Amino acid sequence: MAPQYAPSLRSRLAPVLLFLQTGFIVIYAFYTEIESNVKVDGTAFRNFYPEFQDVNVMVILGFGFLCTFLVRYGFSGAGFNLLVAVMATQWAIVLNGIESWYYRGKIRIDLRSIVVAEMCTASALISIGVVVGKTNPVQIVLIALLEVSGFVLNEWLLRTLLRTQPLNSIMLLHIFGAFFGLMLTWILYRRGSEQPFEKEKSDRRTGLFSMLGTVFLWMFWPSFNSVLVDSQAPGGKLGAVCSTYLALAVSAVTAAAVSVLSSPKGKLNPIHMQSCILAGGVAVGVSMSAVHQPWEAMTIGFTAALVSTIGFRYLKIHMQLAFECHDTCAILSTHGLPGLLGWLAHLLLQIIDSEDHTLAIRFAVFHICALLITITISLSMGILTGLLLKWNFWRPPQHKKCFDDQAFWEFPHLAVHK
Repeated sequence: MAPQYAPSLRSRLAPVLLFLQTGFIVIYAFYTEIESNVKVDGTAFRNFYPEFQDVNVMVILGFGFLCTFLVRYGFSGAGFNLLVAVMATQWAIVLNGIESWYYRGKIRIDLRSIVVAEMCTASALISIGVVVGKTNPVQIVLIALLEVSGFVLNEWLLRTLLRTQPLNSIMLLHIFGAFFGLMLTWILYRRGSEQPFEKEKSDRRTGLFSMLGTVFLWMFWPSFNSVLVDSQAPGGKLGAVCSTYLALAVSAVTAAAVSVLSSPKGKLNPIHMQSCILAGGVAVGVSMSAVHQPWEAMTIGFTAALVSTIGFRYLKIHMQLAFECHDTCAILSTHGLPGLLGWLAHLLLQIIDSEDHTLAIRFAVFHICALLITITISLSMGILTGLLLKWNFWRPPQHKKCFDDQAFWEFPHLAVHK
């Protein structure tokens, strides 16, 4: 007989989703329009659409399959990822189009605006990876909407106060998502739950599906990093694609080597291969505008994989015991530390390339301010979101029912027949 699980979410999940979706439809009906400029038609559309599809595959399939590593949470990992992605993308399009609405009276929608919205959504998916399995779908949707709001606010502040380039501000999504998630899980930490969750486990089948998500992310990460790069800029898209590929290749090799060296039995750790081989793509994406030579990208990929793998091996348990931050997907090691490394590499490369010392100092000050603003807003939004979700009205899953699909999904083969 199937065990009894949490009460039905009918009175919460359905009203929240219907209310939000109805609101989006109304907003889109009165305040949006499809961009009809001839410049986005024809050849330009055909050139950009494959990159749009690549980003779409990363957000839906890559992050979705990556979260299926838990043995009894595969349906939720992939299903909730899709739900969050489509809701957060609709919200991000609206938020990113507020400036256009203010000046033109309409929010213009084209492939580029959707791609930018999906990149904002990727930041939310990173944050959700920290609390995956410990929250219900209502909480996950609210986390995504609030996190996207904070990220768009952060991007606007960086562009307004510091005149940061759009590409550089958007690529801080890894740092923003990681620190938002860490603060969120710290607020939502279950007191007295120092013992491991009994269902927080993986096996060969779920590990294989998770590896499939890693493969999707690894294959399409060059498009993710290069999609917003100006093709007329020095190096352009080709330079971004080549740098990202080289960083990913080096990080895959390095992660495998460090995984073997750090294993007591001298074997590969599948979790390292599922997450740490992506560290090079994260780091080089944050430092993209300053990377001009292949060896620079390869060095960044090598260092990022080294930091990520060692962090994955030793940091997760210490974060839980010392700081009460239970990071389910070890997002700090996968996105946070490589993102900070990429930020540092960007700073150093810009200073080295600058011949004017005064200009280099000014850039360093602005670069440091950009990081401080990003971390401050991410931590603040994480605290506010955590305090909101700590309200028992949302009915979070009980400790023994975390990481279990049966709390939220209907499985016919488990039905009780009388």
